[in-house]
Amino acid sequence: MASIINGGSGSSSSRRRASKLIFSAIPFSCLLLLLFFFFFFFSSSSTRKPFSTTTPHLHLHHHSHFETLNTAKAHCQGTLYPDLCVSSLSSIPNLASKTIPQIISSLINRTTSEVHDSSRNCSNFLRRYHLDLRQQFALTDCLELFDDTIDAFRTVLSDLRINASSHKDDIESFLSSAIANQFTCLDGFSHVLDGGLRPKIERKLRHISHLVSNSLAMVRRISKRKKRREALEGYGRVVRGFPEWIKSGDRKLLQSAGNTTNANIVVAKDGTGNFTTIGEAIAAAPHKSKTRFIIYIKAGAYFENVEVNKSKTNLMFIGDGIGKTVIKANRSFAQNFTTFRSATLAVSGAGFLAKGITVENSAGYENHQAVAMRSSSDLSAYYLCSFVGYQDTLYVHTLRQFYRECDVYGTVDFIFGDASVVFEFCNLYARKPGPQQKNMFTAQARNDPNENTGIVLHKCKIAAAEDLIPVQSSVLSYLGRPWKEYSRTVIIRSYIGSLIDPAGWSEWNGTFALSTLYYAECENRGPGSNTTNRVKWPGYRVINSTEASQFSVANFIEGGEWLGATTFPFMLGL
Repeated sequence: MASIINGGSGSSSSRRRASKLIFSAIPFSCLLLLLFFFFFFFSSSSTRKPFSTTTPHLHLHHHSHFETLNTAKAHCQGTLYPDLCVSSLSSIPNLASKTIPQIISSLINRTTSEVHDSSRNCSNFLRRYHLDLRQQFALTDCLELFDDTIDAFRTVLSDLRINASSHKDDIESFLSSAIANQFTCLDGFSHVLDGGLRPKIERKLRHISHLVSNSLAMVRRISKRKKRREALEGYGRVVRGFPEWIKSGDRKLLQSAGNTTNANIVVAKDGTGNFTTIGEAIAAAPHKSKTRFIIYIKAGAYFENVEVNKSKTNLMFIGDGIGKTVIKANRSFAQNFTTFRSATLAVSGAGFLAKGITVENSAGYENHQAVAMRSSSDLSAYYLCSFVGYQDTLYVHTLRQFYRECDVYGTVDFIFGDASVVFEFCNLYARKPGPQQKNMFTAQARNDPNENTGIVLHKCKIAAAEDLIPVQSSVLSYLGRPWKEYSRTVIIRSYIGSLIDPAGWSEWNGTFALSTLYYAECENRGPGSNTTNRVKWPGYRVINSTEASQFSVANFIEGGEWLGATTFPFMLGL
């Protein structure tokens, strides 16, 4: 009994220990209650509506993101820069619902902004930097080339919107020219000790060219449908090989030497025409002409640098014949001009035609790059003309061009550029070069395998000029060398003279482009045409007429759609 009495009336320390146990049990009980609530809530969450409405939106967002990413990856297959392509396409709203033309249009719009940024940068450099003359020319070239690129994009966007299938050739041509323009800008700095000026713009320009490359790769997925070009270029319906608007009497004018009665403007050195200089006549010609505007240039030597800018469309120069009507100047690299800016005659206006004239750059081999003629004119054609120079004589810069029965004289890389161009029944003459120099007939500049560009020589003559013949055995001459990585040159059923080295083709720099170029020969003749000892590069090949047919006038430059309106003769097939 005593123990019971003692416990009931225990000490204060015993009471403190009891209270500790009671209070320590309270948080433990709360913890158990919280755990019970936690498991009860989440075990039933699959059958209950969530408290927050944000959860399904997050789920849909992730689903949409992955769907967009997968769609972008699918569209970017086959592009050269897939990571850039995926990141570009992933930002397009509702990508899965877009057509290929709409996707390409979105890419072009983005690229246009990038070109505007580069243009502003170059303008700032011109204003803020103390530059030498060649640097100024190089930056001025870039500004012009950016402007041309933006115009090309406008044309592409319009074609994509109207009917991409019918305009596929146009789209490919203008996107190819946009790539070439970026590299032409950079080439202006290739010989410049610019104190770091080129690196300031190069990264941006290569980024632009990569964006265009991805767009160009996707254009290949558009099915092609033929169309007649007709009024689109302002030529009208073609009747018996002539535009409908050309009267029968005028057809004789276009097929023969010019005369004063039918031309719109006459240029004459002796003052018997409307003007005494070609530059004045061009200034007087209409802007954006929808019909052919003829400038007859009488016999004489015109010492001037002539430019047909892009606003002067559908112009035609008619002279009195090779060696009679001569346009002559001497700009060169040695005078601090860029290659682009050195041209005696530079043409950008679409639909340009020339007949019966000689264009010469008389700077000489010692002055290096010196262009006689530069053409960036789409759907341009030249008949019975002569182009005379040494290094870089004929700059077939961009877009679609045709040369028939023309003569070209030069030494180093004397037909060069990144146009889609066919030479038909032309005479190509290598001249005596400077000491230690080699003759290179071509230097094609395709930068991307999806470009539709290349130099095609069909039924041409490749031979030595009179000044080379006596020393021909001591001078190495080649059909061409690769200026850019995907250089493409094709020689079909042409005469190749004995001046050509048995190897046929020359390297540009070591093994550069030897695996990626496309150099082909088909059924040529002459002492230099034997292919037994030709180069063994992966990119070189001897082809048959079936493969060569893709480089015919009809297939390579769509000549059947527009050359009839030029009044010049041409062969559609081989």
